[in-house]
Amino acid sequence: MDVEIIELGPDRLAEVVDLCRHALDLPEDAAEAPEIVATLADRAAADRPVLRLGAVRDGTLVGVLVGSLSARDPRVGHVDLVAVAPEERRQGIGGSLLAEAEARLGGLGAAELLLAGNPPHYAWPGIDVRYTPAVCAALRLGYRQDRTAWNMTADLGEGSAALRSTEAAEQRLAGRGVTVRRAEPADLPALAEFAVSTFGGAWDGELAGSVGRPDAGAHLAERDGEILGFAAYGSSRPSWFGPMGTAPAAEGSGIGGVLLRRCLRDQAAAGIEAAQIGWVGPVPFYSGAAGARIERVFFLYRKALNGQK
Repeated sequence: MDVEIIELGPDRLAEVVDLCRHALDLPEDAAEAPEIVATLADRAAADRPVLRLGAVRDGTLVGVLVGSLSARDPRVGHVDLVAVAPEERRQGIGGSLLAEAEARLGGLGAAELLLAGNPPHYAWPGIDVRYTPAVCAALRLGYRQDRTAWNMTADLGEGSAALRSTEAAEQRLAGRGVTVRRAEPADLPALAEFAVSTFGGAWDGELAGSVGRPDAGAHLAERDGEILGFAAYGSSRPSWFGPMGTAPAAEGSGIGGVLLRRCLRDQAAAGIEAAQIGWVGPVPFYSGAAGARIERVFFLYRKALNGQK
């Protein structure tokens, strides 16, 4: 194979975007290639080691892989993005990129490698099942599937259930002393503390990627200065909604539906025609509150490195 695997510097990220526009087969992914690359290959480097590999033939980029170590557990590596130009597929380029990523991330201390999103900076939960060649490659290279995840789609066109008014619900909440408003940068420390103490995980990082950023935002509910819930969008991709959470004591109050639809209205106003509710848990809630449907399904894979089990 006359392809060289090299490490890519920040100066070549524009080429990575061009390749992804061409190589990401699903239109919704190709359309957000600039944001995906910025999130995975640039912004993520602020809080974790990021690996950018390119497959180059005669100076031309024909394949790319972005990987990283988990910021919470550096023994876990992630493959965040793999893309090979369509005309260059079935020549072993993807396998070569993965083999190099395994070696390099293993050299940084990773004991296993996941083909799965690495929150808070991720573009997919795993491999969309419609990327069949990627699924086949994962199995061929010794990865085992250990989880399935899914997204829900909320249509944002005129008349959509996702955009129905929240005015009456907000008035009812106000009668109980609950204020619903847009989150501002000054709210971020309290939001992050609420997210971590109530839900754990990496939602504090995703909130930091939403509040105050272009094409992103968040809304919150509070009573007497105490946060009762939040919803955010655009942390990794403009069309993606999440995370959101409501304090256990406030569940069933209607806060979640109000916060969800306020965010979806923002996304619709920005020209987004369909929002992706990523890595969904409560399917019935999103179906009822926004008329959302399960659409994207992802397989998540893992593989032990350096002979470890």
